[in-house]
Amino acid sequence: MAITRIGINYEKCTTPFDCKKCLQVCPQAVFRVVPVKQVKFQETDAKEPGAWRLLVAYGDKCTICDRCLKVCPVNALTITQQ
Repeated sequence: MAITRIGINYEKCTTPFDCKKCLQVCPQAVFRVVPVKQVKFQETDAKEPGAWRLLVAYGDKCTICDRCLKVCPVNALTITQQ
């Protein structure tokens, strides 16, 4: 059975909560975004680089449709199958 791996280049994907393109286009809802920087009683800025991080929450659900690769404006994603 083949294993699908989704790679994220965090040097390129710096503002995933502001972009959200891969989140919107993925039919399997593989990705999620979590805050990395949190300040008490303050909303985390979506446009601040590095304040949010894109994660592959359900990589086993990926159907390799490549929609996320096509829509990513900075080419930060890779998909490999082993």
